Amino acid sequence: MPVMSLRLPDELSDSLANLASATGRSKSYLALDALREYLAREAWQINEIQHAIAEADAGDFASEEELSTTLNKWSANAH
Repeated sequence: MPVMSLRLPDELSDSLANLASATGRSKSYLALDALREYLAREAWQINEIQHAIAEADAGDFASEEELSTTLNKWSANAH
């Protein structure tokens, strides 16, 4: 497994140490867990954006009727 080092601001390092102490987990475990979560979320978001761009490029948009129905639905719920 590759090793990576990074510099943390004091407040982030302190927060990580406090969380590690409170949870009984190591700082490395928590940092890896946070990085996994971040990377998964970013990958999901990029995938969704690419999917939306492909739909837009294909001209796959809501019709005027679908848009009106949705807007009317939300407008009715706002009152």
